[in-house]
Amino acid sequence: MLAELRLNGMPDLATPLIAWYGENARDLPWRRPGFGAWGVLVSEFMLQQTPVTRVIPHLQAWLMRWPTPTALAADAPAEAVRQWANLGYPRRALWLHRAAVEIRDRHSGVVPRDVDALLALTGIGDYTARAVAVFAYGERHPVVDTNTRRVLSRAVDGRSQSGSPSRRDLDAMTRILPEHPADAAIVNAAAMELGAVVCTARAPKCKVCPLADQCAWRAAGYPDTGDGRRRQARYEGSNRQARGAVLKVLRDAAPQPVDLAQVIADWPDALQRDRAIDSLIADGLAEASGGLLSLPGHRVAG
Repeated sequence: MLAELRLNGMPDLATPLIAWYGENARDLPWRRPGFGAWGVLVSEFMLQQTPVTRVIPHLQAWLMRWPTPTALAADAPAEAVRQWANLGYPRRALWLHRAAVEIRDRHSGVVPRDVDALLALTGIGDYTARAVAVFAYGERHPVVDTNTRRVLSRAVDGRSQSGSPSRRDLDAMTRILPEHPADAAIVNAAAMELGAVVCTARAPKCKVCPLADQCAWRAAGYPDTGDGRRRQARYEGSNRQARGAVLKVLRDAAPQPVDLAQVIADWPDALQRDRAIDSLIADGLAEASGGLLSLPGHRVAG
């Protein structure tokens, strides 16, 4: 039966995904009508390597403060880093600020809908550009994140886990998308949602999966085909933790600078502390002058 369900080597995943999503999609802010392209763009920046539950309150606060790209562009980069708070990977805040300036200056303050124009903005890669084009503007493109890759790997390829991202993922997703852009957008969102809440990495809920009858991994008896995913380094004691501690001191003190010698002076590894400060300066997330350290660019962007 599995072979009969396949068309040109691909199972019909769109029909059950659309039906399942209509009944089971979580109520998330960026899925609500009228949320807008700027809100979608900000949400995509924040959702990179960050759980949905952590993102929602930060997203709401961000959009209350800066409801448009022009509003953010008019504020200082330091304020973007400060507002980012403890979301992690704070360079995203700087990139989002730069992208807002570019949207203001190149696109009259309107987030572009064209994928190539989106890709030309700071901090926007292939996934984010396609996600904005599809979910904000209704364009028809494949949108593939980690969750989508896992769904495709299992349902189509019969693999227990996905490997590294590749062009092949976009080609596979394109082949299951309906022709109508609105339906294609639903399938993109549904595949992500399924991977996030049902077809999870460690404990997939195969008994309630809408793709169970089409799934090549299930038909093969759930073989363990290996895990090619990159493992994230331990946070405790890491350089990331040291960088986060430095940024917290600077955020708490802003807009005032901090005596460089007093920034996490009690950190157990003095060399790691210094490396963290140097790396933040190199990344543009901190500025040092006259023995003082501060968040970047307190001067309002022009």
